[in-house]
Amino acid sequence: MSSSRHQVPAGSAPTVPTAHQRSPIGRAHSLSRGQKGGGEKKETRQGCLLAVSQTREGCRKDIPKNRPSLPLFKKLTNMGGLLNSKYGRGWTEHRKLAVNTFRTFGYGQRSFEHKISEESVFFLDAIDTYKGRPFDLKHLITNAVSNITNLIIFGERFTYEDTEFQHMIEIFSENIELAASASVFLYNAFPWIGILPFGKHQQLFKNAAEVYDFLHKLIERVSENRKSQSPRHFIDAYLDEMDCNKNDPESTYSRENLIFSVGELIIAGTETTTNVLRWAVLFMALYPNIQGHVQKEIDLVIGPNKMPALEEKCKMPYTEAVLHEVLRFCNIVPLGIFHATSKDTVVRGYSIPEGTTVITNLYSVHFDEKYWNNPEVFFPERFLDSNGQFVKKDAFIPFSLGRRHCLGEQLARMELFLFFTSLLQRFHLRFPHGGIPDLKPRLGMTLQPQPYLICAERR
Repeated sequence: MSSSRHQVPAGSAPTVPTAHQRSPIGRAHSLSRGQKGGGEKKETRQGCLLAVSQTREGCRKDIPKNRPSLPLFKKLTNMGGLLNSKYGRGWTEHRKLAVNTFRTFGYGQRSFEHKISEESVFFLDAIDTYKGRPFDLKHLITNAVSNITNLIIFGERFTYEDTEFQHMIEIFSENIELAASASVFLYNAFPWIGILPFGKHQQLFKNAAEVYDFLHKLIERVSENRKSQSPRHFIDAYLDEMDCNKNDPESTYSRENLIFSVGELIIAGTETTTNVLRWAVLFMALYPNIQGHVQKEIDLVIGPNKMPALEEKCKMPYTEAVLHEVLRFCNIVPLGIFHATSKDTVVRGYSIPEGTTVITNLYSVHFDEKYWNNPEVFFPERFLDSNGQFVKKDAFIPFSLGRRHCLGEQLARMELFLFFTSLLQRFHLRFPHGGIPDLKPRLGMTLQPQPYLICAERR
């Protein structure tokens, strides 16, 4: 791909991530060697792919809108659905439908905030059953967060005892890790190894088939009493679009793409927000003084008994600063979702060929010393001005940028604030004695904490 027609960034063979001195999270996933301060582009080879890491300026202005034709994406979704589809009519239709339904049945409803608050009560009551004893919070957070997305997609929530749905969520989480395994990288570079009966890529394919079968049955159930053009949730709205376009041979609406889209929306709506909250809990237990400041603000603005409300967010700058620092510091999706150029383009003087895989290195943006003082220190006050008021930062882009930025950003922000404040309003969080966890994240398509135990004691 690097022919003489194209001036590509000078680069090198793949490098070992640099080790940072103060942040165990940074040590685990830095890909910023040679990018310190400048966020310069860097060429790496991935089989037959040329990958260009774009950060900051390039990310803001020239972020590509396509998806790379990786063998993994082709195998799992045939480049259909929503997340992995090529830029064009199919992606445009599915993106528009998803945005509209998330607004109509989710954050655009005046009552939806109340539904999140109701779920937070289920969540807190489940925590209460442990009576301050050590437990792993992961499954409860996952169930609570996924239920918010479930309300939009299926029009219903699932109980925390629903083992079948919980198993599906666990498979999703496992596939997020498997997708970043060496076996899958090899499969993307040399797809012929797919014929081999072993390897983590085979486990990923098996998991995906099980999930698709489950989603097919679930879609059939929730659409049984559907009334045409009177949608109750995303499934109904999608089926309405299928009906309206049934005579259009170019339509991309199909049962297969519906299943792919639902699976992708569940992953996107659950995995990232869940892990942000898990990191937030970990850091509150790790830094009890920060936890105390948040609780003091909660007590002052909300009080001990009233349910937190979004209208109070503007009165809680320190809480907002803490959540933003968790998002910055933990970099849940450090490399975003891979993009690809849809045509030959020029970025900062470099000619980038059509079809080039482009990695938006959000890690380098969030740890760039030109924009963040001591970026490897967890310091919520960096988001406060001299008067203690919350301030936005231009170099803060956890939800990515461009046409394919996270469509659930507004919903995620609602969930993070309401779940986080309600949790700290009711409980004091600490680690079991001698139980400070390993802070090095588990590497995957997302960065999640290592399993850890927490004690949630009534305040």
